Amino acid sequence: MSERTIALVTGANKGIGYEIAAGLGALGWSVGVGARDDRRRKAAVERLHAAGVDAFGVPLDVTDDASVTAAARLIEEQAGGLDVLVNNAGIAGAMPQEPTGADPATIRTVVETNVIGVIRVTNAMMPLLLRSASPRIVNMSSSVGSLTRQSGTAAEPPAGPIAVAYSPSKTFLNAVTLQYARELAGTNILINAGCPGYVATDLNGFRGVRTPEQGAAIAVKLATLPDDGPTGQFFDDAGVVPW
Repeated sequence: MSERTIALVTGANKGIGYEIAAGLGALGWSVGVGARDDRRRKAAVERLHAAGVDAFGVPLDVTDDASVTAAARLIEEQAGGLDVLVNNAGIAGAMPQEPTGADPATIRTVVETNVIGVIRVTNAMMPLLLRSASPRIVNMSSSVGSLTRQSGTAAEPPAGPIAVAYSPSKTFLNAVTLQYARELAGTNILINAGCPGYVATDLNGFRGVRTPEQGAAIAVKLATLPDDGPTGQFFDDAGVVPW
């Protein structure tokens, strides 16, 4: 990593995203707190400052082209570059999500944030990342995006509830991660997907069994991979997650 590593975490004003920002900041990095809500973003930056983290706010709505373009410009002007991008922002969509009764608008909204938003942000930040000595991209996925785990076995039931918007959006994100890895194979960018586990956040009504700090650990690990580390793979705390 460069002497002063710069990271951007999307959806960093709360939950897992906030803890990712805190974890990267604890390494001495400068961390951009990407969030669309002004009040929550400022509050998150203040909390990080109180914890000794070099954090700065980045107004960012991943579904809006102009917002993402402005965010890239702000990072260029304020930080001078970008070494690590953590695409954490995501939504679950309105429930229930049984396929036979699903509202196509719900699926469209979830994919816009969880997949197209990642592509939009990644492409806007790419010129900055390509200038970095050791750039890393981490896409926060979920085990419910694993087709293997969705299928289940006699020993292991299918992962997660039936959710035709959320789960396939993470499968889509995993596929997108692979496509980027293929295109970027000739560069020094490492891009991987990470599953935080079943974390108690507002996305699941705080029913999870892991803390946001525990969920953030995989992102911090993938953000700090050595130059000869893996790319185009899917990990959780236990190791490689099957596609």
